[in-house]
Amino acid sequence: MDSLAWLILACPLVTAAAIHLGLKKQQSLAALVSTASAAVTLIFALIILKVDESRTAFDWVTIGKFKIEIGLQLDAFAKGMMIVVTGVGFLVHLFSLAYMKDDKAKARYFCGLSLFMFSMTGIVLASNFIMMFIFWELVGLSSYLLIGHWYEKNSAADAAKKAFLTNRIGDFGYMIGILMLWGIAGSFTFDGIAAYFAGSPETTWILGAAVLCIFAGAMGKSAQAPLHVWLPDAMEGPTPVSALIHAATMVAAGVFMMARLFTTIGIETIDGLWGIETIAWIGGITSLLAALMATQQDDIKKILAYSTLSQLGYMVMAVGLLDPEAGMFHLFTHAWFKALLFLGSGAVIYACHHEQNIWKMGGLKDKMPITTLTFGIGTLALCGFPFFTAGFFSKEQIFEAALQANNWPLFFIAAGVACLTTFYMFRLFFVAFLGKHRSKNADHAKEVGPLMFVPLIILAVMALVVGWNPIARFLAPLHKDFHFHFGWALGASILSLVIGFLLAWKLYLNTEEDPLAKNGIAKIFRNKFYIDEAYAKVVGYGQDFVAAVVHFIDELVIGGLLVGGFSRAAGGIGRLFGRMQSGNLQGYAVLFGLGVILVIYLTVFVS
Repeated sequence: MDSLAWLILACPLVTAAAIHLGLKKQQSLAALVSTASAAVTLIFALIILKVDESRTAFDWVTIGKFKIEIGLQLDAFAKGMMIVVTGVGFLVHLFSLAYMKDDKAKARYFCGLSLFMFSMTGIVLASNFIMMFIFWELVGLSSYLLIGHWYEKNSAADAAKKAFLTNRIGDFGYMIGILMLWGIAGSFTFDGIAAYFAGSPETTWILGAAVLCIFAGAMGKSAQAPLHVWLPDAMEGPTPVSALIHAATMVAAGVFMMARLFTTIGIETIDGLWGIETIAWIGGITSLLAALMATQQDDIKKILAYSTLSQLGYMVMAVGLLDPEAGMFHLFTHAWFKALLFLGSGAVIYACHHEQNIWKMGGLKDKMPITTLTFGIGTLALCGFPFFTAGFFSKEQIFEAALQANNWPLFFIAAGVACLTTFYMFRLFFVAFLGKHRSKNADHAKEVGPLMFVPLIILAVMALVVGWNPIARFLAPLHKDFHFHFGWALGASILSLVIGFLLAWKLYLNTEEDPLAKNGIAKIFRNKFYIDEAYAKVVGYGQDFVAAVVHFIDELVIGGLLVGGFSRAAGGIGRLFGRMQSGNLQGYAVLFGLGVILVIYLTVFVS
């Protein structure tokens, strides 16, 4: 079974290499090979669910007692996350066969998908932080390639660069945190770190600093404020890419990494560790800001992008409240219904001839009944419809985590975000799927083919059932059984759902334009609190200031005083001696006489 884990890691890498080196001109074959590879890795991931936990490794670098290993760790974390990566990954591959069938660079696209699958698998199976960091950077590379797939568009190329550079900011802190943790525990491996902290070491401020530095990496990958700005722009990539890397897997890597870190060091058993509540508050604030932004977006993918930001904030908040299992469970359920929503939006965009503005859609329920039904199920799951959807069970655990931590402010933030989630998702559903057609593209739309709607149906079923205890326990081994009881959490869930739905129904059912479009506060939400503009100003002024300083040093100090000064001095001395060499005999006689007088003076009077 250890060999099976290595096969899971190697299969997408071999596929990516084969496509890049030999199948570039055979577009359709490349797509089929990549999809078959994703299917094989899914089968292997299902097989290892019932395999005992194991660990296999070999030394990669050895210098005295210092060594770095390449190793795979099959535990509950890895098994549950592998189902998400391979399951959603395979369905995205299947959907892409139809969505990207006419793309001229289809082979490059599927090569990027396979490279991403390899990178994400490496993060999940890694047995140490060094190996995880290597694959962490590979995920950044593959997402850069996929976001910028249509690089001919300036917006796509800019979005790819923005995602890559923003993530590098967080990754720098992540690298520092790993080194600090190694300095504390003396090991990069999860087993070695766990063994060190099992000995009840003395808690120092350095550990808190190390945890926050590592969290900086999660802020970048999981798009937490203020490093959230790259995710909405990343919707410039193909919609299946959004479903895979920006809803289900890549952005969840930061939550996965923090949950593994917290369970590895046993953070709930360490007293006096500072900075942990900061993580919970960053998650809560991100969740609230993103939900407010989503309420006034008109691009169907942008709405789902900000929804993803908001739900990631939920997960990070749960981890910061010292309940990483709740965060991981919401990660697991969210992956299925958010992938469903993104692929559903892809089907809508495809049917509406690449129209993405919801106000130019409308009436799609008659044209696309299967897509409408599955999208509606995804909407209910995201809103946490009680007792019947997976999102309800995982959100309840996050509410309970806030209550158990006795953090009422974060509990009310979570409840408010749940209300906003219901509001903006039913706003999207009412405007895009109900009412009458608002454009020729919507009027000419028709249901997508089986390669697109079959993944939607599968994901819709998963969005309904993966929260149930038996299924969740099988597919997500870390899942702790959900026991229903009346209380604050259930009351907040139901009340937020009702309020959000009624507001959306009142404002957006059968409307022709946004009634809040001219509202001043809504304008702030629509413009994303002007955070991107502020960043542009700060970066622009910062670059201009640095450029001005460099220009001053280069032109005045280096060019003017140093290089130019020496050059002018040498030229002046040369011209002086040049004038002395005039060729005039009388002049030479005068100079000779002056020289004789000077020698006599120095010899007689000075000495």
